[in-house]
Amino acid sequence: MKYLVMVLGAQADYEAMRGNGSPGGPVWTEKDMAAMMTHMGEINNDLAESGELVEANGLAEPAHIRHVTAGKDGRPVITDGPYGETKEVLAGYWILDCASLDRVTEIAARVAACPEPDGVPTYPVVIQPILSMGGDV
Repeated sequence: MKYLVMVLGAQADYEAMRGNGSPGGPVWTEKDMAAMMTHMGEINNDLAESGELVEANGLAEPAHIRHVTAGKDGRPVITDGPYGETKEVLAGYWILDCASLDRVTEIAARVAACPEPDGVPTYPVVIQPILSMGGDV
């Protein structure tokens, strides 16, 4: 069964990782960034070795998001992000092929245990099954 495992973040998190703190959010140091990258790299390597990793990517910060909707006249309406009312956005994901929901939950728990500076906002790691072409879970 394939699963989408998602990590969330906000524009302020990307800023903090670049060294620009915000009220209530600590600045990430080079050591913090290295610890995170090592942790995620180990997860990716283990998943590749087990054959469960289909794809994994981090995503660009919300400032680079573009929303496209259909206008009433049929022409696209395009707006750029980020948006003040948007608190969390998709920051990265894995597509995994795992034997069970329990297994992918173990992996998500490992992702959630990523080292980070004290005071960083906590976001859930979201698991969503990917439907087969026939719509079956």
